[in-house]
Amino acid sequence: MSNPLESKHIILGVTGSIACYKAADLASKLTQAGALVDVILTASALQFVTPLTFQSVTGRRAFTDAELWGHEAHVLHVGLGHSTDMVVVAPATANTMAKLARGIADNLLTVTALAANCPLLIAPAMDGGMFSHPATQENLEILQKRGAIIVGPASGHLASGLTGPGRMVEPSEILALIRQTLVRSGPLGGKKIVVTAGGTQEPIDPVRVIANRSSGKQGYALAQAALDLGAEVVLISGPTALSTPHGTRRIDVSTAQDMLNAVLSELINTDALLMAAAVADFRPKTISRQKIKKEGGIPDIQLEKTPDILAEVARQRSETGFPRLVVGFAAESQDLIANAASKMAAKKLDMIVANDISASDAGFSVDTNRVTLIYSGGSTENLPLMDKSAVAEIVLERVMRMITGPMREEAQR
Repeated sequence: MSNPLESKHIILGVTGSIACYKAADLASKLTQAGALVDVILTASALQFVTPLTFQSVTGRRAFTDAELWGHEAHVLHVGLGHSTDMVVVAPATANTMAKLARGIADNLLTVTALAANCPLLIAPAMDGGMFSHPATQENLEILQKRGAIIVGPASGHLASGLTGPGRMVEPSEILALIRQTLVRSGPLGGKKIVVTAGGTQEPIDPVRVIANRSSGKQGYALAQAALDLGAEVVLISGPTALSTPHGTRRIDVSTAQDMLNAVLSELINTDALLMAAAVADFRPKTISRQKIKKEGGIPDIQLEKTPDILAEVARQRSETGFPRLVVGFAAESQDLIANAASKMAAKKLDMIVANDISASDAGFSVDTNRVTLIYSGGSTENLPLMDKSAVAEIVLERVMRMITGPMREEAQR
């Protein structure tokens, strides 16, 4: 699976706003993600930043209106517009949005946008009541009707000292939306993928819980990889500080019972369920309503099993046919392959991803993983140590092939 931003040609239009400094960060992030970024600065933008700023982070020429009247003028905007995969205007002032809405092409950015035949993303940035002004709102409505993607603005402290909507959203959010837009017609377009991630927490009293060391990183990477293939992604997550991949529908849960309820509610019409969460196997039989005080001595906490989510999924799958594909995860500290294969057979999985959590460079909390993919037909595939994002891409590639047909037969042989 390729990076959806790799070698994509992005035009980044930068207009006159104090938020120009965020545009430089966005240009850097896009370049680091593999995109080819051509920046066009308006005359007003040059009052805040210079072309050199953007050339330094993109490694490519940055354009200004001076080029509009140069020897390339008759073809430059056409060449830029026709070769681009996406036009992004960030920050976009009220003035530039008005021009884009009305088809006014009086500078290099607006004439290039008019010549382009690709998605247009606009990140407004302006002060005071400018965003809520009827003229701005009318222009936004026109742009949206034409298919432009509007992100933001965010509310907060503005350059004038006022507070309200007008702040350009953060570059990371724009980057995620660009990524999502470019994969709309991906190979998993129209497919629903449900991913569980993170650990569960089983309460002992109002303060204490039984938990595990799962960070949720592998599950969140799986959600991003599914998004990158164009899927509709539902992320069912235990408590974690990780940021939600833009474009997912996230359902927050705490206990194993919560996760079971959430998973079962999403099964119908699900093409693949990826159970990457580290669900607690045991929970206290009784939960103290008050904090257990140490003065009372060491408490005797009786445990019971938590609900078996994959077993219930298998039961419902046999009745409804959904989900069409189920991938389990096995975090083991001994007899990795044997234990994982046993779990796969018992839970009627199509594939299981097994990893040895005793390794210091793989498993919980770290950014890398070393896993073995085991298929229902008995074949195995050992993956070397790699970033969890790379593991996720490989797992989703296998899932994609199994959903589309040929590999399902291979996995079952």
